[in-house]
Amino acid sequence: MKTLADPRYTNEIVSRIGLVWPDSPRKWGKMTAPQMICHLNDSFLCVMGEKEVSAATDFRAPRLVKWIALNMPTHWPQGTPTRPEIDQQVNGTPPADFAADVETLLGLVERFTRRPRDFQFQPHPMFREMTEREWMRWGYLHTDHHLRQFGV
Repeated sequence: MKTLADPRYTNEIVSRIGLVWPDSPRKWGKMTAPQMICHLNDSFLCVMGEKEVSAATDFRAPRLVKWIALNMPTHWPQGTPTRPEIDQQVNGTPPADFAADVETLLGLVERFTRRPRDFQFQPHPMFREMTEREWMRWGYLHTDHHLRQFGV
C-alpha cells in the first residue's frame, strides 16, 4: 500500500510534482494545473492546522467511507466535492507564481512527512480523526489523485 510514510513513495510524489507545468492539460475537473498545486497546498495546510476548513456536516458514515477511501485498491472517483475553503472555484488560495507555489508544495510534503513534526494533525473535514498511518496514506492518495488529474 503506497503511503508517504515510505520514502520511496514520497520521492515518487515529489518527482511527479516536478512534471506538472502551468499549462499541463487536465484530464477531468475544472481546475487548472496552477489551481491544483494551490489546492494541494491548501489541503496540507488545513490538516496541519494552518488554514481553517469547515467540517462536512452532511457526510454520512465517515468511518466506513474513510476505510473505503484509504484501503480499497481503486483510484478515488473524479469530481468528488471538496470543502469551499480549498475549492479553487470558491475560496481556495488563488495561484500566484507557479514556481513559488510548487516550491511551497514540495516544502509542505517534506514537512508533512518529517519526524518529529512541528504541527499536530487536525481532524479531516470529512473523515474526522485519523491515525498516523491513515494520514500518511491520505497524503499519498490525495496528491496522487490530483497528479493523475493532470496526467502525471
